[in-house]
Amino acid sequence: MEKDLLESLLSELRRGTLILCVLSQLGESRYGYALVQTLEEKGVPIDVNTLYPLLRRLEKQGLLCSEWNTQEAKPRKYYKRTVYGDRIFEELARQWESLSAGMDALLVSDERKKEQIKNE
Repeated sequence: MEKDLLESLLSELRRGTLILCVLSQLGESRYGYALVQTLEEKGVPIDVNTLYPLLRRLEKQGLLCSEWNTQEAKPRKYYKRTVYGDRIFEELARQWESLSAGMDALLVSDERKKEQIKNE
């Protein structure tokens, strides 16, 4: 039961960060599978069944635009941030940095308390 709860909480935590992760990589046009590979290389694995609905949602919200490339043997849909998407991404990144700094301070403080208790 503890394992199930932990997995559920980790899933929630990851879900909240995926939008920022995806937007961070779409300053330049990329197709879905290349985006999956890039995110995995950078330590953020994402399932294609999660990515494609997210890409469609972000496009519907005006944060991304897409374009089909039919020049290659296999047609591919490329996604890129819009100007609006750039502004939203920049604000989300600023908020992330602030939140991350706060979390670092909280977690470091918690670790110090644990060390103090352990050393007593």
